[in-house]
Amino acid sequence: MQGEQLKTLIRSKASQHGFDLCHVTRPEIGSKHAEALEQWVAADMQGDMSWMGEATRLERRKDPQSMLDAVKSVITLAMRYTPPAYAIEAAESACGKGVITAYAHGDDYHDVMKKRLKALALDLDLLLGKHDQRVFADTAPVLEHALAESAGLGWQGKHSLTIHREVGSWLLLGEIFTTAALQPDEPATNHCGTCSACIEICPTQAIVAPYVVDARLCISYLTIEFDGFIPRQLRAKMGNRIYGCDDCQQTCPWNQHAARAACLKNDLLNPRGENVLPDLARILQIDGEEFRKIYRKSPIKRTKRAGLLRNVCIAMGNSGDTRFISDLVAVLNDEEPLIRGHAVWALAQLADDENCHDISALLECLQKEEKEVMVHEEITHAITHIRNL
Repeated sequence: MQGEQLKTLIRSKASQHGFDLCHVTRPEIGSKHAEALEQWVAADMQGDMSWMGEATRLERRKDPQSMLDAVKSVITLAMRYTPPAYAIEAAESACGKGVITAYAHGDDYHDVMKKRLKALALDLDLLLGKHDQRVFADTAPVLEHALAESAGLGWQGKHSLTIHREVGSWLLLGEIFTTAALQPDEPATNHCGTCSACIEICPTQAIVAPYVVDARLCISYLTIEFDGFIPRQLRAKMGNRIYGCDDCQQTCPWNQHAARAACLKNDLLNPRGENVLPDLARILQIDGEEFRKIYRKSPIKRTKRAGLLRNVCIAMGNSGDTRFISDLVAVLNDEEPLIRGHAVWALAQLADDENCHDISALLECLQKEEKEVMVHEEITHAITHIRNL
């Protein structure tokens, strides 16, 4: 059994394991993607993700053959997930609510996809005969969007995500590297054209050029990967986004028809309602034990409690809702400096003619007691901000 007939059987097996798309390519990265990666790292656009710029990993990303001895083929797979049911404007104006990226509305896709990739790999042993294989789901130095494009699964859009003509970009990618020699598919062609919708909608202008995202400006990076004090000049632009950002995907024209054509009957991530526009005040009350319990199966656990509550403080500060003042005051003595510091910033943003004296007096008392340098700087900046109102 050879060629297209064999790939048809592989795709059938992939579908049985929950994958919506399945394509094949050679273990090679084209010069376009390799050079783009080098330039991105050279410009330090990876931010604090130091592993992205580490020399050995960088070379491995550019050379898929380094991921498995004698690898001959890469099977690229995609699993769809449910797009947001709300519009960008509706989410931004949702009173007292936070916005969480759609892929985090349910189970952690790393766990779900890795399990299904391994199950598919076992079936391929029966179908192809015993071969060496390795599976990857965003946990190794694999340039997955480049491989997906060369496999014909979809093209890499100007927002850097993979887009498929029928189902859009609400996709999660995974790969099976195998020593089996499979017929590769034709590469995907780009259909972004002159459209710049994703570039224009980005709240922080993180898409600094078509196909180039500066992670240091990206809300997804800031709210998920970055574990420090978020730069003050970016906080107001984050709005009420507390874990990731879907704006570039929601505005993409390819997703306008895809959302209608690709309605999921069975989302394998099992989206849960509590992660859809959750209550900000409720999250800010979560302690460490409760955080671990609530987000045990969720990708949100990646931020840890300090990161998530930091993001919630920023969303409260951006809300203009002074009812959050009491919630923010309640965490000013939290053991996490990251939470204290961003609560201070948020209180300053909510200061007005009626409450500014009380907030300023509270911060001046804190200033005398705070020992953490970064939090102390936040207090000083907040007091100055209030005095200049």
